[in-house]
Amino acid sequence: MNGILAAVMAPHPPIIVPEVGKGEEKKIQKTIDAYREAAEFITAYKPETIVILSPHQTMYADYFHISPGRSAKGDLGTFRANNVKFEVSYDTEFVEELCLLADRRNLPAGTLGEREKKLDHGTMVPLYFVEQFYQDFKIVRIGLSGLPLTRHYELGECIKETAGRLRRKTVIIASGDLSHRLKEDGPYGFQEEGPVYDERIMEVMGTGSFSELFDFSEKFCEKAGECGHRSFVIMAGAFDQREVTARRLSYEGPFGVGYGVCTFEAGRENDERNFRGQYEEKERKRLEELREKEDVYVQLARKTIEKYIISGRKPEVAEDLPAELRERRAGAFVSIKKDGQLRGCIGTIQPVQPNLAGEIIENAVSASVRDPRFSPIEPEELEFLVISVDVLGETEKISSPEELDTKKYGVIVTKGRKRGLLLPNLEGIDTVEEQIAIAKQKAGIKENEEVELERFEVVRHY
Repeated sequence: MNGILAAVMAPHPPIIVPEVGKGEEKKIQKTIDAYREAAEFITAYKPETIVILSPHQTMYADYFHISPGRSAKGDLGTFRANNVKFEVSYDTEFVEELCLLADRRNLPAGTLGEREKKLDHGTMVPLYFVEQFYQDFKIVRIGLSGLPLTRHYELGECIKETAGRLRRKTVIIASGDLSHRLKEDGPYGFQEEGPVYDERIMEVMGTGSFSELFDFSEKFCEKAGECGHRSFVIMAGAFDQREVTARRLSYEGPFGVGYGVCTFEAGRENDERNFRGQYEEKERKRLEELREKEDVYVQLARKTIEKYIISGRKPEVAEDLPAELRERRAGAFVSIKKDGQLRGCIGTIQPVQPNLAGEIIENAVSASVRDPRFSPIEPEELEFLVISVDVLGETEKISSPEELDTKKYGVIVTKGRKRGLLLPNLEGIDTVEEQIAIAKQKAGIKENEEVELERFEVVRHY
């Protein structure tokens, strides 16, 4: 049998390498024992290629980096173990074919932009255990990205297709720790989402229920402080439309970081396990229902975005719009999301157009093509957009952060000519301190600088 044979979900704490741990590794002996079992599991398949997905490889917001070249070296000197060295050969044919397939899918992945040729510890820790049992393989090393989970899954599909086309006996290692926020005295403190994430992800991975990987929101994962979720999603994509026998080998988190080990064996073809397609179809239906409920403000913003993206022209202010849109003047923000992530947001604090309708039209265009943080929206994205419109009330100066409420008030911070704004009631912004800090960051104001504060209320339209 060729192609994707099996996979392992594995953590990468350097402390489990004895030369690093110097005895401390015994506190996570379950993980070490499971790692050895996983390495023997890989050895049984005698893979020609091992694809290693690492969160500590070069990472970009909008691009998957695949390590170029013929070989690479590394050591654990950063962790005071200079004598633990690695040297690997890359499967250049696999990399070339993978890049071609990704390009055909318009998936931003390739060998450009290498920042560090040396092997990262997310790669070296798994190799430490595998090489104790088996060494006759080449590797493909792939980093993660800030792109949506569906695109990570799609990269996994490309890996599967590459292995099949080349008839390459391939095993995947999805390198990644779980939550880093399990204990107050841990490296990143405690967050209630931490243990919840670990329990959920171990259930999902331990049963091979890969469709549920899409149910973990970006904000939830961020609060949990995980580092491996995208690795797991890519790995799941490599088993697209295949049955999988999953085994949970171990889980523990004594240092405040979760470490989970699972193995996965490829089974027969099963077109009912096309999880990306199922998720996208479910999303289409959900978004259709949302569009049917949009009020006239959001309908105007959506009509503007669609017309401008397709034709390059803006709609006129129609006479049949409600009087408030035609006669009132107010600042307004248009926010665009896709796959749960911000895709564009532009607005005005004070009105600059003759009426509110004109304000929404101008800002809808700007949010879709002129937000410097994002590339312009493409026509094929239009059906997946979630749009909201915030109409701003009057701003008022305040003397203290105590007069703010993240759910009720937006904030404006001012330092000289620098001015930053953050809307109220945003997902993941739970404290006034966070609200002010982000507004300062947007304005280019240093965190410790004193600022003038203003607050405002909004009416949010969906």
